[in-house]
Parts: sequence; structure tokens; C-alpha cells
Amino acid sequence: MGVLRVGIIGAGAIAGDVHIPNYLSCGSKVEVVAIADIVIERAEELAKKFAIPHAFSSYEKMLTEVELDAVSVCVPNKFHAEASIAALEAGCHVLCEKPPAMTVEEAELMVETAEKSGRFLTFGFHYRYRPEVEIAKSFIDADELGEIYSARVHAIRRRGIPGWGVFTNKELQGGGPLIDIGVHMLDTALYLMGYPEPEIVLGKTHQRIGNKKGVGLFGEWDYENYTVEDMAVGMVTFKNGATLTLEASFAANVEKDETMQVSLMGDKGGADIFPLKIYQEKHNTLVDITPVYLPEAEGHEREIQQFVEHCLAGVQPLSTPEQGLIIQKIVNAIYESAEMGKAIQF
Repeated sequence: MGVLRVGIIGAGAIAGDVHIPNYLSCGSKVEVVAIADIVIERAEELAKKFAIPHAFSSYEKMLTEVELDAVSVCVPNKFHAEASIAALEAGCHVLCEKPPAMTVEEAELMVETAEKSGRFLTFGFHYRYRPEVEIAKSFIDADELGEIYSARVHAIRRRGIPGWGVFTNKELQGGGPLIDIGVHMLDTALYLMGYPEPEIVLGKTHQRIGNKKGVGLFGEWDYENYTVEDMAVGMVTFKNGATLTLEASFAANVEKDETMQVSLMGDKGGADIFPLKIYQEKHNTLVDITPVYLPEAEGHEREIQQFVEHCLAGVQPLSTPEQGLIIQKIVNAIYESAEMGKAIQF
């Protein structure tokens, strides 16, 4: 099947801690041959650490001067679309970190470019690759839950505002917990529901804690320049009649430090995904099904391994451009609804 020659756009933590090590874990299937970052010192540092042959101060130069098969886009959200589009146009398959983009228009252009280029575009929704989700999907595919008509999505931290990076900068990120951690649980729910088309979205955002000094479990955040929401709440109705409610928060006065959960309700059964538990009525009684064994698997590792395998085999990776566009539409509609004070209808 050959060797996949990979370039990395962005030399931040997600590149150095996740993408590069997991590419290298694929062994002889992958060569990480180049990395680009506008701060050349960061690119050179990771190049030296991981024995990457080429480091560049711009991805444009990297795409021109090095022959690549695939690219990981690991830059702030504001630059996802332009970097992904450039890589696709240069003939590369693209694994872009979530969310897809900043706007629906950008996401649409990414989808169009992928179609025109004939290259694969996928997004970093790594929770899909966790064993709980894969097993839940098997139950759903076997009609154990029946028609899933409602879902609850939670991505809530007690005091988990990142004290590093640009996560609290709306100009660079597009938003706060909704577009950062909320999209993971939203994608997981939609994936298990079969990615229905949204019809109406209602949203509300709050900024009550992040814009003042406080206890930070993820380091001390810059409260004086905090421009994103601490919490987003949304409700989505879908064209197939299903509904979804969502809560995403960097900082909330709750008991647990972090809750990442998807709950599904179908007419034959329901499920909580993290940890996995199935709820059904069988043989004239109510039963709970709890797996006693789950294979050990880390979502990021499996995501990148499958990206490599799919690219080499010429098969679209699990997360499709069209699904990314639906995520972008819902996220932006929640923010738009919160700003306008009314529901958004598609």
C-alpha cells in the first residue's frame, strides 16, 4: 500500500503531543517529513525532537517545496479553512482538528474543495473512535435502541478554563466551550443518531465566571481578556422529528471537575455512552446492560491510525466533510440564536 508522506501545519501542543507521536506509532506506513509554523523556532523544535527532515515558517512554502500525501491541520480555528483548502488544492488528504471552521461559509468551501480535489477531508472528532462509541454503534445498528428520538449532550467542567493557548480568544477560536469541547459530544451524539439534518436551533450563552479572577483547575486564565462564553445551552430539532439538548461549559458551579456524556433515548432502548450502559425493557422487566470488558483504545491514536489506513487504501475516513458542515451549522446557529434572542430555522 506504500508509505504516507505527512506534513504538519502548526507546531502547538496538539501537534507535538498527539498528531506527530501517533503518526510515528504507525511505523513503516508513515513518514512525517515536514512541519510548518509561523513561529519557525517552534517548528524547528518539534522537527528536532521527532527527527522531521524539514521545518518551514509557512505552510504555503511547505506545500510547494515538499512532496506530501497528507496533512494534519493543527492551528487555531481561525486558520482551519484556509490551511485545509490550501492543502487539498496541493493534492493532499487532510485531517483538520475540530471544529471544521469559524463559519458555515468556510465549511461549505472546504466541502467543495474536497470534492473538486478528489482528496479526503476529515475532522478530529476522536471520541468516535473510543470503544464505548464503537460498541454503542453496534447495538444501534442491530436495532437494539430502535428509533433514537432524543439525545442529551453534556461537556461540562467545574473550573476547566484553559490557562494556555488561545482558547479564550473569540477572534481566533470563534467561541468557547461549545466550539471547543462541546463539538466532541455533539458529534458523538449525531454520529450515533445517523447525522440527521437540523431544522430549528435555539441557543443561549453565558459569561459569568471566566471574566473574573478565580480558581483554575487548568491553570490561571487571563480573565481580563476573556472574550468567549463560559457556558452555552442549546436545543436542536431535526427534520426527522428527533431532538437534542446540549450544555457545554468551561466553568460552572457543579460537583464534578468534568463531565463528558452523551445520553440517547430510543423507542426500544436507551444508552449512556461514557461509561457505556444500555437501558431496555425485556421479558416483562426493565434491564440494564453494562459491558464487563472494553478493549483498551485511545481515541486520538485510533483516529490517526485509521486516517493513515484509509488514505493508503483510498477510502474516505469515518468523519466526512458533509458531517463537519452539519456540526458547523448547529454550532453557529446556537451562537447566532444567543446573539439575536430567537430560534434559527434552516
